Amino acid sequence: MADIKIQDLSYYYPDTIKPALNRINLDIFEGQFVLIVGNSGSGKSTLLRTISGLAPGFYNGTLQGKISLDGKEIAQMSHHQLVQEVGIVFQNPESQLVMMNVEQEIAFGLENLGLPDKLMKRRVMEMSSSLGLSPHLDSNVAELSGGQKQKVALAGVLAMHPGVLLLDEPTSQLDPVAAEELLNIIRRLNEDNGTTIIMIEQRLERCCHLADRILVMDNGGISADLKAGNRSSGIWMQKAPVSYLPPLPRLFARAGFKDLPLTVKQGRQFINSYIPETRGQNSFNSALDPVAISEIDSRENLVDIQNLWFTYPNTGEALKNVNLKIREGDFIAVLGENGAGKTTLLKNINGLLKPNRGSIKVAGKDTRELPIEDMARSVAYLSQDPNDYLFMPSVREEIQFTMKNLDLSEDGYGDEIINRFNLEPYSQCNPRDLSTGERQRVALATVLVSKPRLLLLDEPTRGFDYQLKEELGKLLLEINRQGTAVMMVTHDVDFAAEYARDICLMFDGGIIEQGSKYDVLQHSTFYSPQIAKLFNDIVDDVITVNEGVKALLGLTTSIKSKEIVTAL
Repeated sequence: MADIKIQDLSYYYPDTIKPALNRINLDIFEGQFVLIVGNSGSGKSTLLRTISGLAPGFYNGTLQGKISLDGKEIAQMSHHQLVQEVGIVFQNPESQLVMMNVEQEIAFGLENLGLPDKLMKRRVMEMSSSLGLSPHLDSNVAELSGGQKQKVALAGVLAMHPGVLLLDEPTSQLDPVAAEELLNIIRRLNEDNGTTIIMIEQRLERCCHLADRILVMDNGGISADLKAGNRSSGIWMQKAPVSYLPPLPRLFARAGFKDLPLTVKQGRQFINSYIPETRGQNSFNSALDPVAISEIDSRENLVDIQNLWFTYPNTGEALKNVNLKIREGDFIAVLGENGAGKTTLLKNINGLLKPNRGSIKVAGKDTRELPIEDMARSVAYLSQDPNDYLFMPSVREEIQFTMKNLDLSEDGYGDEIINRFNLEPYSQCNPRDLSTGERQRVALATVLVSKPRLLLLDEPTRGFDYQLKEELGKLLLEINRQGTAVMMVTHDVDFAAEYARDICLMFDGGIIEQGSKYDVLQHSTFYSPQIAKLFNDIVDDVITVNEGVKALLGLTTSIKSKEIVTAL
């Protein structure tokens, strides 16, 4: 275990004149659980890289100042010493995986440390069991889903029992159930073993109640150091910038309350303490931008999927008898556990994969007979990894390449997309030099510039802070109102509840439920937004923040005015 002391830390990536980190001074004590939040490009990942010794050790560049573990400077420690003290899990797990199968990957670090065979087997067993990887020990790492790869990367680091664990958005590719399991493991490591946790996370609703401190980063520095004190109290969140508030405290803040609950339990206790007589007696009707029932049958079918089956070589069936229609103007969110077949379904729709059985028709034409380049004009697809789309020397040239490749006229829409995604400051930058969140925005801009009839998105909010997610959601709603159908795979249930209209829930390669987001999400245990859980059996049909604010104010009209500091 170790205390971390950072003194006057500045860091410059190679060939840059602006520091990625700018004169940071910070003390992190043994056993603390620290969350780091901030806008994309604020320096969060770079800070973890410097603490782990990867910057400048691996990334080169120039480091100024000192970082010490228990009084020993990191710069003076050997790599062999450092990896036993500090473990890091990257945002992109594929950059961390080097072995063929899961068991070899978990044992890789242990073998490099020269640990006894008996001890290695025990640690592999412990990590694979705790992360649900035991059935996959013999699986090829390349054939795993993105979320499964993330768990394998974490298992390999945890197996080395580091005293300091650095995590860069570890739940970003995990379904809600797997994310809860992972956070419980991290919490136990912190509380039972005393492991120091430093974690970057954009979705604070999952973990803000676990933290001792929240560090807010901006422009390479620390703009706020919020100390939780008592983890069960949300009073300290009042000092946080509004853009960093999770949905639940944001709801209460917008409704004008002083104390901001961090968990659904705290929020329900507050509501029930004031209005116990209202339980189950209220309803709230406010579907987001509903499509009139009379219009449903008249909308054109863009995609018609009939009895779709798909099997990858040497593996089991990834899709099993899927039937689905996507109409003009639909906004569908696809939810489900890692490995349920969500990404495979998108790739079948856009023609990257062809059905083994059954059929997919796009605008009335079978995808087996349509070349990919022809489908790209009407069906746009953004995969999980933004690097798949980035190969031009500048952001602006990435946008222009798509327009030229699809013979699109330059009508100013490219510049409009760049501005909407706040990419103008980076328009002349090489996109591969940007942060993960910024690269995601560039990739999304390159597919939206084609004005597709159907937009397929695979985890579009990964690496996005709350403000960027709101901007993305509004943009998707706008293009959806203009007639573009949107189908997105996501593990972000709150984002799906805010902006999608319908939910498609997948399990084991099949669609087990499909319908209005109010029908599917409202009473689910895990696949339900925080707002819906807050009002469950209290007020019906409330799943978005705006609906929650209206419902909360309606329920609390009898509360004395001194307990409400502002109006909505």
